[in-house]
Amino acid sequence: MQKIIPCLWFDKDAEEAMNFYVSVFSKSQEETESSKIVSIKRYPEEVPEEFMKGMEGKVLTGLFELAGHRFMALDGGPIFKFTPAISFFVRCHSKDDVDVYWSRLSDGGTVLMPLDTYPFSQKYGWIQDKYGISWQVLLAESAIEQNLVPSLMFVGEQAGKAEEAINFYAEVFGDAAVGDIARYSANQEPERQGTIAYADFRLEGQPFAAMDSARQHDFTFNEAISFYVECETQEEVDTLWEKLSAVPESEQCGWLKDKYRISWQIIPKQLGALMNDPDPEKSGRVMKAILKMKKIDIAKLEEAYRQSA
Repeated sequence: MQKIIPCLWFDKDAEEAMNFYVSVFSKSQEETESSKIVSIKRYPEEVPEEFMKGMEGKVLTGLFELAGHRFMALDGGPIFKFTPAISFFVRCHSKDDVDVYWSRLSDGGTVLMPLDTYPFSQKYGWIQDKYGISWQVLLAESAIEQNLVPSLMFVGEQAGKAEEAINFYAEVFGDAAVGDIARYSANQEPERQGTIAYADFRLEGQPFAAMDSARQHDFTFNEAISFYVECETQEEVDTLWEKLSAVPESEQCGWLKDKYRISWQIIPKQLGALMNDPDPEKSGRVMKAILKMKKIDIAKLEEAYRQSA
């Protein structure tokens, strides 16, 4: 089971975007079976808080799969916008696959790096799709099958910290390892010699990528893309929270920011069952309890769930 799930924050078009991405990654019968919307939890028709007004019936949490990789989506309003600081590699095993994904993802989008031959790949391009999410599509002939890999680009104040960050994450999470690292050379200015041009690493057995960029960028990490971590126990919630949280003012409803300003959701698995109870009064009490929390307290959620109306 995928323990760390990328979560995508949309304004009010999460469901439309989910359907779009499922269609993009359904080019074959095999992919159609592994690309699907798994579940959607909607905002209630009577939202419990004023700031939720206008979200009635929209996606509170959506779970979907793309070629077997799980993603989450939510409608949260226009607060956060996607940036290329977090993108997704689409690693393909043939040039034809590169063309197919590039064509589908570029429809209505913006090209960040044109599809072309580069020193690191025979066929590669970087696209920001019509919803703002960035994809790096490339030919990876050594890959047995196409797969999706989250990529973290450390820019601005975080530039040069990629190696420190991936080593930190490898200490925080289980089944973790740092893989191959390619570094910038002296003749690649303005990039800083020795910093990371590309690195791969694994957390909870899942592949990730990272890179530094000292170039001028008008973006950095934000909450538009976060990483949802499902925890088995309160102890696991407490441990991850203590290790990761570094920006107290960003702590809210199980969300936190780490010292590199990447956002995480540290969520107990019990929350799903409580929130999805068919009794709207029970699930509503759980939602109200969450809104009062920073770190999630399982016992308090269960107390809210059981209390008499």
